[in-house]
Amino acid sequence: MALPLSDHGELIRRIEADMLDSMDEAFELESEDSFTSLDVDGNRPADTDASRDERRQYFRTLFQLQGELVKLQDWVATTGQKVVILFEGRDAAGKGGVIKRITQRLNPRVCRVVALPAPNDRERTQWYFQRYAAHLPAAGEMVLFDRSWYNRAGVERVMGFCSDDEYEEFFRSAPEFERMLMRSGIKLIKYWFSITDDEQHLRFLGRMHDPLKQWKLSPMDLESRRRWEAYTRAKEVMLERTHIPESPWWIVQAVDKKKARLNCMTHLLSQFDYSEVPHPPVELPARVRHADYSRNPVPDEMIVPEIF
Repeated sequence: MALPLSDHGELIRRIEADMLDSMDEAFELESEDSFTSLDVDGNRPADTDASRDERRQYFRTLFQLQGELVKLQDWVATTGQKVVILFEGRDAAGKGGVIKRITQRLNPRVCRVVALPAPNDRERTQWYFQRYAAHLPAAGEMVLFDRSWYNRAGVERVMGFCSDDEYEEFFRSAPEFERMLMRSGIKLIKYWFSITDDEQHLRFLGRMHDPLKQWKLSPMDLESRRRWEAYTRAKEVMLERTHIPESPWWIVQAVDKKKARLNCMTHLLSQFDYSEVPHPPVELPARVRHADYSRNPVPDEMIVPEIF
């Protein structure tokens, strides 16, 4: 249930904490020095010794896991593995955040993200899995689906975008489709990010009041709040009917976003018997210089003004 309006102080405190988490996200994604802070003393105004230590430990673990993901990427590319990872969950459950942390240090030629828009008129007439199949990996590739063919079991079912017959056909086809992928040599891993009603309510409020995140609140997201129970029922049916031995569902407890990221990344690494690929030492060759070469000056009108 939603937070009571009478508990205004606690609501404000939690929104402020969520906004501070967002600042951490910006720093860790855009700065090599993830401990960059907001004041001259290196602290945030709301920091305590405990919270600073917790954040340092989070970054330390995050960087260690990202180092292992680089090793996994090299192993996938070298051994010709084909990997598909599905990320599903409610709106604001944190799927995008963990995808960003997984891919942050990886080569986009090896590891890519697929986040498809709503199908166009032509795609609506195709075999349902056809537009997803077009994005499956070749040898040496990892593909992360930010939402996947399970849209039919979730948003399409709840919002009435598919018929009852199409819905039932999905549950007949999805397990066979996934078994076919596995037989073809694709490693398929499926994650569901689980958050509480209160936590989604909080995150939506944070997005409403954060100009940098308001774009994340679509009319469909807002409608999902009203239909929380319908989405819950749809999720339960989906898990029951598509949790198969060949491609089981893995549930990530995602109320604490940072712990969810670390837990998901750790579990993902555990799904592979990978090893570090040896690389020859990198040697920078000497630059070849020619006496008759001179660099042409760049016209002033082409230079970006140096404001900073």
